[in-house]
Amino acid sequence: MAVYINNDPKVIRHILHDDGRFPNSSLFVLIYKNAFYLPEEEAASVIEGTFKNNDWGNLWRNGIYDYHHFHSNTHEVLGVYEGETTVQLGGPNGISEKLERGDVIIIPAGVAHKNIEAGKDFKCVGAYPEGKDFDIKKGDPTERPEADKNINEVLLPENDPVYGETGLLMLNWEMQ
Repeated sequence: MAVYINNDPKVIRHILHDDGRFPNSSLFVLIYKNAFYLPEEEAASVIEGTFKNNDWGNLWRNGIYDYHHFHSNTHEVLGVYEGETTVQLGGPNGISEKLERGDVIIIPAGVAHKNIEAGKDFKCVGAYPEGKDFDIKKGDPTERPEADKNINEVLLPENDPVYGETGLLMLNWEMQ
């Protein structure tokens, strides 16, 4: 059986603080560079299978919205299976990161994210711990009371979406 997971990816970590419009999070946004060695065929299926095996579900294939948004009721993972994109994290004054084929980004509940520059062939798989449904918040001030309440109720996932119960997510989020 082929091995598609890089057990020693470069890990990029960012803390993004509340900017008044977007709550962001005290948990790290984690980016695993080259987390997957993807085959030419069925690359999305490799990512989906890995996420499913680690109890991240409600899977979808698409791109990333081109407007600032966040999820108040769940964390999110995105795995890039085609092309590349630049995402802005934390809102309009936040940071930008380039994501490429094989990269994974784990976005804590409350962290704003937006696609700011994607190649025409960019595609990713998205998933959520335990297959939770997700809401979409756009940073409207009227959303904040409910969003803040929801974010405070989101539990840490039981598994890293790529590396399982002893994965990098556990090491990084549990130490915070």
